[in-house]
Amino acid sequence: MAKLVMTEDETMLADSARGFLDDKAPVKALRDLRDAGRTHDADLWREMAQMGWAGVLVPEAQGGSDMGHAAANVLAAEMGKTLAVSPFLSTAVIAATALRQVSDARAEKALAAIASGDATYALAIDEGNKFAPDNTAMQARAEGNGFRLSGKKTFVVDGALANRLLVLARTDAGLTLFDIPADRDGITRNRQNMIDARDSARIEFDDVQATGDDVLGQVDDAMSVLRPALEAGQAALAAEMSGLAAGAFGMTVGYLKERKQFGTTIGSFQALQHRAAHLWCEIEVTASAILNAGRMLDEDPDNAALAVSLAKARATSTAQLAVQEGVQMHGGIGMTDAFDMGFYMKRARVGAEWLGDYGYHAEIVARERGF
Repeated sequence: MAKLVMTEDETMLADSARGFLDDKAPVKALRDLRDAGRTHDADLWREMAQMGWAGVLVPEAQGGSDMGHAAANVLAAEMGKTLAVSPFLSTAVIAATALRQVSDARAEKALAAIASGDATYALAIDEGNKFAPDNTAMQARAEGNGFRLSGKKTFVVDGALANRLLVLARTDAGLTLFDIPADRDGITRNRQNMIDARDSARIEFDDVQATGDDVLGQVDDAMSVLRPALEAGQAALAAEMSGLAAGAFGMTVGYLKERKQFGTTIGSFQALQHRAAHLWCEIEVTASAILNAGRMLDEDPDNAALAVSLAKARATSTAQLAVQEGVQMHGGIGMTDAFDMGFYMKRARVGAEWLGDYGYHAEIVARERGF
């Protein structure tokens, strides 16, 4: 069984990340970005790349630190605590994992560009209201030695800012994954800022040309490359949501210790103590599930589906509980935009839907357990 406590190295990484993020990316930074109508801080991502975070899953030969999925999840959790805005999940986790499934010079060059911070990716998969890669309808029509892509993608996180796209499309005998520049002729990106003030886009592909070199992996066999990348992204997203829950919980406990009613702090009320204790227990159990998912991805990736979906399902429910309790325990101020709890609630809502909601992952857990 995987060790469900952080190693000394992971603890040091978390402490280092915490200091950096508290200084460079507090929740106030998200508020400032939103108020300025921006969804991305290029300087912050550049600094993250310089610290090695962009290359956390990139091999050392391509300039990365190759620390593994458990370490990537540690970073994601710390980012979640302050709601840091960056393309870390879509680029450093999902795209890097997909590219690592392919052994060729082009993939190695792309990995090096991710590690240096020069390449940012977005994952163009969703087409409907729910995450369902196997139901992809977008067509990649064979033409000579290449393809023509036509269709639409929705909920493309980081889709307006990324300079490259991983696009899933249906070919003659299956699904194929393409790695193409985001500014290629025929691609129209319609920016749609999400409720949590981050970047997203609806992307239209109008007879977009793709060559054989743009195929990532093999034609008609996208899932060999994409499935490991999705699981890595789902685990890291779960970690971010766990950090979000911890951040909301810390804010709530701080308020319980300060707010007074009837001449005493409300944190002394037993009913609120019980609710806070219950939330703390849920956060701790979820953190263990996320550690297990990271260990499985590092040590036995072919059998990590159960651990990953369990982590994502638990993180979704725990984050929802944390933000709901946070709003309620803060009373009236918890409902105002002037207070930061609303940012946590909005991020939790987006995280719940991206890369599969609670029902999607609960079904995988049930199937993997034989139900």
